[in-house]
Amino acid sequence: MGKSGWRANRERCLIVNNSTDIPARLAEIVEDFQFAEGREKLEMLLQFSENLPPLPERYAGRLAEMEAVPECMTPVAIAVELIDGGLVYHFAVPEESPTVRGYAAILAEGLRGASPQQVIQLPSDFYLQMGLQNVLTIQRLNGMSGMVAHIKRLAVEKMTA
Repeated sequence: MGKSGWRANRERCLIVNNSTDIPARLAEIVEDFQFAEGREKLEMLLQFSENLPPLPERYAGRLAEMEAVPECMTPVAIAVELIDGGLVYHFAVPEESPTVRGYAAILAEGLRGASPQQVIQLPSDFYLQMGLQNVLTIQRLNGMSGMVAHIKRLAVEKMTA
């Protein structure tokens, strides 16, 4: 029995992009979004938002100590840990902001275990390869760019610590 839908197309197509600076897991997520069309991209973001891990208890009540992302219209706070040479990002994003939560979940999952150097080399506009500019407002895209800038800054801190 043959495969159907975008997965079958995915196996027949080659998407050429500049993903050499994107960690492998994040590159897989980007590729999944490339094969989705229009509304499917939003549905995928919503699925990711449902899978954003809860903030670990050690950060409960300590949001002020986390990295704020003022570029986002939604209040976003980020913490990072260096574990066995790889970074683990934690995000606090209100449930009322599913697209921002979805993007945070993509970053958390896609960058889990990446080295600080890999995060620093991440193209700041990698999300454009996902086609999100076709389904999100410029304000949301600016917020996403801000989140990438802050995760990179946190990676630099971990490198120099």
